Amino acid sequence: MAEAVDTEKPHYHGHRARLRARFLDSAGAGIPDYEILELILFGVFRNGDTKPLAKALVAEFGSLAAVLAAPSERLSKVPGCGEAVIAALKVTREAGLRMLQAEVKARPALSNWQALLDYCRAVLQHEQVEQFRILFLDRKNQVIADEQQQRGTVDHTPVYPREVVKRALELNAAALILVHNHPSGDPTPSRADIEMTRQVASAAATMGIAVHDHLIIGRKGHTSFREKGLIG
Repeated sequence: MAEAVDTEKPHYHGHRARLRARFLDSAGAGIPDYEILELILFGVFRNGDTKPLAKALVAEFGSLAAVLAAPSERLSKVPGCGEAVIAALKVTREAGLRMLQAEVKARPALSNWQALLDYCRAVLQHEQVEQFRILFLDRKNQVIADEQQQRGTVDHTPVYPREVVKRALELNAAALILVHNHPSGDPTPSRADIEMTRQVASAAATMGIAVHDHLIIGRKGHTSFREKGLIG
């Protein structure tokens, strides 16, 4: 007598179709972080259950945003997170950043401040070492370039005012917005931050270049030097 064939379907059978349908019906509203990650992982794994890896990533890093911003070397330590997964995560993040950057460049920065803050937070709030960036503006305060100038340690980034001004002149920039992050999460400016800002503003002023603001990005907020009266 022939053995009975086991036709029991895996517990995740039909899950992909249901999750895609739920996502499309809700336009993503109310979908938890791990399920968004599942949807990303569907493109990497043609078959199988992606929920365990998605949940493991959120458990390790804390949120969808933190997963997408995590360094590749840390992602690779999560079991099942290989090169294809890391590439999919990084492509997803880059697409989001480019959308935000396009919004920043669409209008003058000073009249588009919330979009600028959203972009700076997306770029920097989950960075694990200090990064110093500059937004270079033209005479109409349109962003003409956004560049990382320096990358430092967990609590220090060397900034050279002369190099900042040199780059501004190369780009024919009329104004700057300085941006850096505090990996500690606290966006309160240090004495060194205040002194560095003063030096950059002074050097820029000698060449007729304005420093509109210096933003410090933390994980749960930001500090604006202009709002705090720390820059003229």
